[in-house]
Formats: sequence, structure tokens, C-alpha cells
Amino acid sequence: MSEGAVRVREMLERIATEAGVEAAVEIQEDDEGITGTFVGDDLGLLIGHHGQTIEAIQHLAYRFAFRGPESRKRVVVDASGYRERRAVALRATADQAAEAAIHDQRPVALEAMNALDRKIIHEHLKARHDVETYSEGDEPSRRLVVAPVVH
Repeated sequence: MSEGAVRVREMLERIATEAGVEAAVEIQEDDEGITGTFVGDDLGLLIGHHGQTIEAIQHLAYRFAFRGPESRKRVVVDASGYRERRAVALRATADQAAEAAIHDQRPVALEAMNALDRKIIHEHLKARHDVETYSEGDEPSRRLVVAPVVH
């Protein structure tokens, strides 16, 4: 395990302890990145409203993992499968927005979301040829828009 992975493990364990949440921390590492996962029951405190807390923890974990000149790679922090559940919900939202855009023949702006969530929707809808996606606005209020393709 790299130094970065060890630092991520230590940080996540400390966060769980300080938050008073009983959770084990699992670390997986490959050439692409480091994934730290909180495992336990009732991890809502670590996830937060719309994943805001887990996003902040992930950002800190990335910063903490790579402090020196070592090569950087992606750091993902998850809690009991939250990321996959969120991706499923985002893909469903994307499908609904695409159908509404086609039906009403107008762009549909989604709620403001982080870059990772926008990317999931962009990737999900890119195979469709009847809608296009783009982002507008500035962080943290940046929104994804699903619009019908005009021929």
C-alpha cells in the first residue's frame, strides 16, 4: 500500500472516530486511484445531505493523500455503496430529463450538482442522439442542462 493510501486510511478512521460513527475503513488501490470505503450501519452522518459531507471528505482525502512531489491519482471515498446508489438515481433523473426535453421540445435544467454527478449524467446520455447535455453557471451553482437536438 502506498504512503498516500496509508494516509487516506488514517484520515478516514480518524473522521469516523471523531464523528462518533462506528465504521470500518476499507482501502483499495490500483494504478487508477485509491478508494476508501466506510463500512457499517447508519453512515448517514458521513454521507450528509445530497452527499455533501462525503464529497468534502473525499476532497480532503485527496489533499491529504498527496502532500509531496509524489505522483497524484484519483481518490474516491464511499460509504456503504452510496456512490452506486447515487449513480443509479442520477441516471434515472437523466432519463426523465431527456424524455421531458424531447416531449416539450425545450431544454431542461437540472438542480445544481457537483462535477462528478454532472459527469455521470453526461456519460449516461452521450449515447443518445436526440438530446445533448451541457453545463451552465458557476460553481457551486453549476447546473447540467439536457436539451433536444435540433435537426
